[in-house]
Amino acid sequence: MSDALVAELLAKPVGRATGDAKDPALTRRIDVTGDTASVTLRGPAPQVTDDAAAEVLRERGLDPEQWIPTGYRSSQWTMPGGATGVSARWSFAHRGEPVRLPDLDDLISEIGRHTPALDRPDGDHGYLVLLGDMQFGKVDGDGVAGTLRRTITGLNRAADLLATYRQRFDIGHVHVGWLGDHVEGFNSQGAANTWRTGLTLSEQIRLTRRVMLHALTTFAPLATRLTMAAVPGNHGEAVRIAGRGITRYDDSHDTESLIAVHDAVQLNPAAFSHVDFFVPETDELTVVLDVAGTVIAHAHGHQWRPGKHFDWWKGQAFNTTSAMHRADLLVAGHLHHEHIDTDSARTFIQTPALESESTWWRHATGTTAAPGLIVAVTKDGHTNIKEVIR
Repeated sequence: MSDALVAELLAKPVGRATGDAKDPALTRRIDVTGDTASVTLRGPAPQVTDDAAAEVLRERGLDPEQWIPTGYRSSQWTMPGGATGVSARWSFAHRGEPVRLPDLDDLISEIGRHTPALDRPDGDHGYLVLLGDMQFGKVDGDGVAGTLRRTITGLNRAADLLATYRQRFDIGHVHVGWLGDHVEGFNSQGAANTWRTGLTLSEQIRLTRRVMLHALTTFAPLATRLTMAAVPGNHGEAVRIAGRGITRYDDSHDTESLIAVHDAVQLNPAAFSHVDFFVPETDELTVVLDVAGTVIAHAHGHQWRPGKHFDWWKGQAFNTTSAMHRADLLVAGHLHHEHIDTDSARTFIQTPALESESTWWRHATGTTAAPGLIVAVTKDGHTNIKEVIR
């Protein structure tokens, strides 16, 4: 059965819904898998063109100049009124080098090949790389491939920017904060998202683990000290009982992925003795640690209602047995958009998501994401330099 016939039989009369009256009968579909893409158009012959296919790529955030046509199929029929209808499918391949992570599932092999850097830069400033809400496995927006490419590219750009910031600041400590919802999971909506999740749970976890490994091997040679912290998100919850109850609050795929990288690192102390890993203590959701004299609290953000981050922080700080009362900076994800706020000497940074959209949210509100991660420079409680990498 040809792809064009399948597309024709599955096509729906959804139109473009843009208010453009010139192509009300044109239906469009795009599928992106890794470094390949396909665009299917069905409608009146004058509207089914190469330019229309390129426009579909562009609207999905893909540059048509970076995608090489590799195949074309079409079929025709007579539409009501006698006009010719066409169903056409274009296949594309990405021009650039594909984003590839280690082929082996065994982290030990990659860790063992890593050799220590002989001269790692030192300094009294810290460089923060803050990211989360990849929700690997989710089909929304540009899907797994788009989110993966954006995450790897963002980490690489953060490493490049470190050299730029070193022209102004002596940076000796790099810290990577993994702020939760790294996997889409199957628990957050009581498994209601199963059909819209294209990866198995083990594949989602594997992808998260390998992205963390990429960050480790990228930043480890670049500083005297590297720290990595992960906190649990709602999507990363390992178990829900009867759709609601959970096991322990720290029972999370988001944090276990980082623990796996930590365990592998122990096998090559010569290369990674300057790297430390942090996850919440038993039955906890937050991590608090010092980076260059700034006490940073990490949370996913699902503990408070939107806009109530400082209220939650004040409540936590009231408990003097909690390290939250010492924090200078609170970093979080969860709400999928950049938000920076200050109250007296304390700062709150909320990172964007790295997924491109929540289709449910777009239907409800009309808005899509502005995905990215945040880098910042900090020292002695002050985090005044911040930049979004998109």
